[in-house]
Amino acid sequence: MMKHNKKMKFYLIRIITLYIPLALFLIWALFPLYWMIVTSIKSNSELMRLTHPLTVKAPTLDQYKDLILKSDFRYWIKNSLVVALTTTIFSVIISSLAAYSLARIKFVGRWVVSRSVLFSYLIPRTILFLPLFAVIQNMRLTDTIIGLMLANLTFMVPFCTWILIGHFTSVPKEIEECATIDGCSRLKTLMLITIPIAAPGIVVAAVFTFSLSWSEFLYPLVLNTSSLRQVVPVGLSNLITGDLFEWGQIMATGFIFTLPIIILFYPIQRYLASGLTAGAVKG
Repeated sequence: MMKHNKKMKFYLIRIITLYIPLALFLIWALFPLYWMIVTSIKSNSELMRLTHPLTVKAPTLDQYKDLILKSDFRYWIKNSLVVALTTTIFSVIISSLAAYSLARIKFVGRWVVSRSVLFSYLIPRTILFLPLFAVIQNMRLTDTIIGLMLANLTFMVPFCTWILIGHFTSVPKEIEECATIDGCSRLKTLMLITIPIAAPGIVVAAVFTFSLSWSEFLYPLVLNTSSLRQVVPVGLSNLITGDLFEWGQIMATGFIFTLPIIILFYPIQRYLASGLTAGAVKG
């Protein structure tokens, strides 16, 4: 009986100290998403009444229809996808080559270069966007998707490179030396040996690159002025006219914009834990 009481007391303490705080945190974290979904499926008349803000009496998809048919949302989402995917692909390729060079090739000034990569990422973008705008303008790439992708690469490549340096350093040199003995060049060793072993770290770098590029606001706001060239975070401002806020369409945009990140994180979550810690020991 005493053993049973101790066991029950242990479970009670665990519920109070672990599960209840976790449940409260989960509610706190998911409530904005719930509010966004509920608001997006309300009609304009129901939004104006404000009698039951947390529930929906007559769910409707009119906000989504108006968003797609009466605004440039289809262009915004396409631009966001193109910019985020292209930035991710080129950032991972360039960063993999740069990180491997800094992790494996010994040359004068390697320490300075590796630290410069980190410092270049840490410089606030609010300081750099004016000179960057001048550069993009001189290249005649303002108000273009290509110019926006180049701007994103300036801060995503240093970010990915710094992440991948630790992962490539943690790969045992003996494995690469065996490949070299078998006749593999350095590039072939990177492609066939190092990258597969450091795959979790590359996945993490790609996911965070996509997330940051997907939600980037400052550079698209400065570089692109045409509504057809905007991305979703900046395009949202077009749904505000004076003091009139299209809350239904704004929330519908937010929900659609959130879905790719949720879909992206779910299947690769098992890689994230190993990818975030794999390069933490050596670096």
